[in-house]
Amino acid sequence: MTPFPADLFDGQTIGVLGLGRNGMAAARALAHIGARVQAWDDTTRPDAAAGAAIPGLTFAPFTDMTGFDALVMSPGIPHVLPAPHPVAAMARAAGVPILSDADFLFQAVRRAGSRARFVGVTGTNGKSTTTVLLAHLLRHAGISVAEGGNLGPAALSLPLLPDNGVYVLEMSSYMLERLGSLHFDAACLLNLTPDHLDRHGDMEGYSRAKLHIFDRQGTGDLAVIGNTVPRHDGLAANLRQRGITVMEISGDAHAPDLWVENHVLHDRAGAIADLSHAPSLPGTHNAENAAAAVAIAQWLGCPRAGTGAALASFDGLPHRQKTIGTIDGIRFIDDSKATNADAAARAMSCHDRMIWIAGGVAKAGGIEDLSPLFAHVVHAFLIGRDAPLLARTLERHGVAFTMAETMERAVPAALAAARAEHVPTVLLSPACASFDQFTGFEARGHRFAELVRALAGEPDATARQARR
Repeated sequence: MTPFPADLFDGQTIGVLGLGRNGMAAARALAHIGARVQAWDDTTRPDAAAGAAIPGLTFAPFTDMTGFDALVMSPGIPHVLPAPHPVAAMARAAGVPILSDADFLFQAVRRAGSRARFVGVTGTNGKSTTTVLLAHLLRHAGISVAEGGNLGPAALSLPLLPDNGVYVLEMSSYMLERLGSLHFDAACLLNLTPDHLDRHGDMEGYSRAKLHIFDRQGTGDLAVIGNTVPRHDGLAANLRQRGITVMEISGDAHAPDLWVENHVLHDRAGAIADLSHAPSLPGTHNAENAAAAVAIAQWLGCPRAGTGAALASFDGLPHRQKTIGTIDGIRFIDDSKATNADAAARAMSCHDRMIWIAGGVAKAGGIEDLSPLFAHVVHAFLIGRDAPLLARTLERHGVAFTMAETMERAVPAALAAARAEHVPTVLLSPACASFDQFTGFEARGHRFAELVRALAGEPDATARQARR
């Protein structure tokens, strides 16, 4: 693995606010490649000794942004809405740009002399799977690749790739609104439904943030657009006017370029692969992810002939419809990544009868949009802060439910209900954020898995496989 040169950012002073997974990685990486870095976190309060081993890195609160070349803020810290963090306001007043760590990765790669290509993947749902699937397809074809960004690892944790390498970055709306120079050779917008409206003000603001993924694209670049993106025809026409190659894709209907019909992925030249042979890509939503990943992979030079085998060998991602274990013939499925109703709908539509575990911090609109799928729910167990809100919706639609409150109560109760009602599936697909009871959707999924395995006693083959 080739390291980045140590002098890429000599003479630059960069602030880093927020020292979680992204922030700490950014602070350390920027110091290692020559920048003077001042870093701080409002909650962890790091002391100076924490950075003593890295020359150029100091930990101190910000009192004045004068003289800084840039500020890197962790994605979850607001710089405009609902209210700017005081350090963000300080930076803007001083004319200091607020950038994503992904922007600095791009700068570092180019300063190091590499012409490696950059791919950005965004959308309300499916972007993590598409990012990792695309990286899998590229590796299968022998192409040097590094993936990360919003799904982890942090962008600045990725290695320096050669000229023929490809960076595949999952880009959240928070990251996309903080780009200054990053140019994506290929950019993908999968879908767009209401999310993070408190951060972006309204749907128009959220859409505007997502569309930044196409900024700085031009002739010779690729844009991939899902057919459910609002006003996608106008967007495609606008991008084509800029000389960008546009590919329109779909997971469940005919599209101009790539689409899935009867589980078979097609393009204009004919059938590419049968997705029924790819068990880690169930449902129309994963068909959409596959169509997007294949569109970009072929544009980057992956041979068409190996696509089916590569898709079939994809193992999927944790907390995205992963079978954790089987007890008495009942499958327990972890879809903890479903933090909004649209994501939950994608999992629920894959099962005819289920026991559903849902709840947490509800997004705008709650679960009302899931009502067409309520007929699949034999019984729901509700957890978390907004369980009462979800309960009112279920009550209106005549869905049986229990206020379980916690995962510890919900999982054994779900098993008992599945046994009593002869239901083959217990699905954790919360349709809510997790931060009321967990540190994130990963922790929520891990706790679900722990409880399932405890109920199983000795984990069976399915559970052992899930842990590998």
